[in-house]
Amino acid sequence: MRASDAQRERIAEILREAVAEGRLGMEEFDQRLDATYKARTHGELEPLVRDLPDIGAAVAPVAAGQHLTGSMARWSDRVGKPATSAGAFAFWGGFRRRGNWTVGRKFTAFAMWGGGEIDLREADFEDREVVIRCFTIMGGMQVTVPPDLNVEVRGIGIMGGFGESTKDEGIPAPDSPRVRVTGFALMGGVGVERKRSKAEKQRLREAGPSRGRLEKGDGGK
Repeated sequence: MRASDAQRERIAEILREAVAEGRLGMEEFDQRLDATYKARTHGELEPLVRDLPDIGAAVAPVAAGQHLTGSMARWSDRVGKPATSAGAFAFWGGFRRRGNWTVGRKFTAFAMWGGGEIDLREADFEDREVVIRCFTIMGGMQVTVPPDLNVEVRGIGIMGGFGESTKDEGIPAPDSPRVRVTGFALMGGVGVERKRSKAEKQRLREAGPSRGRLEKGDGGK
């Protein structure tokens, strides 16, 4: 039986989780991932995850007519949608962009004496190349991204900070959008954090005990 794109993506996801859990080394992960995207049949995919948890779930076909949103959807299904927001502004207050929204290919955020939250974990993207520009003066912004999103942080902090941290380890997916976070923070801060959403953590728990242990003790949002 010929393999579908959905089956290859699910195999790739199992491999990414396995390397994050220490079940696979990076060299073996690269080899298996390369073989995954080259595989043409179900029989070629199955041996790649035979020794890993949840092999049955990894190769299960997607039900016809099933529409997944947010982090449940493949990256290819989350790109190319009309933007619902291209910017945000806060002055002596705050702004929030989170949940199921579509970030524009160029998104500009400004906060002065205030703060803002930009959450991309359940978001869709107008384009495969997205630039998020964050400017804050005596304020703060938090940009939260999923562990498998390809993110590049290039900001400047002046008497403040502009940096990246990781709460949940992950490997950028080869088919994910490329997001560049730029800008500057003057006497304030912009933080970019890799972190799974509650929905994604719940999905991993339901996928099997081995994945549930990955999130044990993490009650964050």
